[in-house]
Amino acid sequence: MTDIADQLRPITAEEWPRFVRGMRTTFGHDHAGPYMDSPAPTAELDRSLALFDGERVAATAGIYSLEMTVPGAVVPTAGVTWVTVSPTHRRRGVLTAVMRRQLREVHAAGREPVAALWAAEWPIYGRFGYAPVASRGGWNGLTERLHLRPDVDCGTGTVRLVEVEEFRPAAAALHQQVRRFVPGNMARDDRWWERRLHDSAELAAGGPPRQLALHAEADGTVTGFASYRVRAAWTDTSEPDGTLTVEEVRASSPTAYAALWRFLLAHDLMRTIEYPQGPADDALPHLLVDGRAWHARPVDTLWVRLVDVGAALSARRYPAPLDMVFEVRDRFCDWNDGRWHVWGHPAGAHSDRTDRDPDLVLDVEALAAAYLGGVSLASLQAAGRVTEVSPGAVTQASTAFRWPVAPWCPDSF
Repeated sequence: MTDIADQLRPITAEEWPRFVRGMRTTFGHDHAGPYMDSPAPTAELDRSLALFDGERVAATAGIYSLEMTVPGAVVPTAGVTWVTVSPTHRRRGVLTAVMRRQLREVHAAGREPVAALWAAEWPIYGRFGYAPVASRGGWNGLTERLHLRPDVDCGTGTVRLVEVEEFRPAAAALHQQVRRFVPGNMARDDRWWERRLHDSAELAAGGPPRQLALHAEADGTVTGFASYRVRAAWTDTSEPDGTLTVEEVRASSPTAYAALWRFLLAHDLMRTIEYPQGPADDALPHLLVDGRAWHARPVDTLWVRLVDVGAALSARRYPAPLDMVFEVRDRFCDWNDGRWHVWGHPAGAHSDRTDRDPDLVLDVEALAAAYLGGVSLASLQAAGRVTEVSPGAVTQASTAFRWPVAPWCPDSF
């Protein structure tokens, strides 16, 4: 293990083509498209790791410096990405060495109390203390059944299709406003907006161009945006069979949100509407005459790891008062192992070491699962992942850790 860890190192810009080629070979992606020859603007090569086998790259990893919304606050977050191990180097402890090196360096830097990633496969990352904290809805429905209730208030604003030059600054400002209320949302600076709106044939997977819409009030204030694609198709009997795929819908008011969906549902020639990356608790079913017509197939997206338990628990807010001791078991990051006194309420929180008897005993993976408020500690107790020492502690902690808005991360990385 030590030998492998010593061989890992950041790459240089000149080594990027080999690095990305090794990564894409393992993921099975085409060796073409932008950023094959030079790093993307979002890349942070000083936070990359590579294992070289001669001229080939046998393992890759990286970190983005992100900012994530947590219940009641935002925290710097290490966004783990680019993680691959070549089939030639499996079962040698390479991935374990990569994960350990990343977490130790993040902890030593002391800036990011949590790490996050999107897991290619469920079984991989739990052994390193990561847990799924957010899901995408995987929504879809037939347009003929998707009708807004007659009492839905769509306000007096208007929806316009715009070009990217007008859309980007307006959407960026609105996103910065609304993302602070949704745990799991990431900040987007200019680099991340460029990545999100870059519309090459490769990124669109050969599909139709992206459509961009803004919702504005009568005074011109932008209160919502939507991005989507329409793909026309026809049946053998010349019936319209198109698909409208929604990428994102955000709004700062219920009326703007309803107006944007009224606009999206009004597209002609579309038989199906999809919102694959939409939030698991999307409000649309509550706007529809028939909520069953909007089908969900949720799947996990964001996984989180508490790098510094004390700092992470102190960073978020708790909608109900909390004052108890958690005994946290963390075999992979031993600096977290032990008992933590957590005191919190809606206005603030604090967590530090203690030698008091615990109220709850749990592993760091279970604590991470509950961190963004979307997974109940009571459900984890039912699975044998949380042990209640003090009577009533699970109920109290479950209430304090939950959050009114389900975690959601529309930004894959």
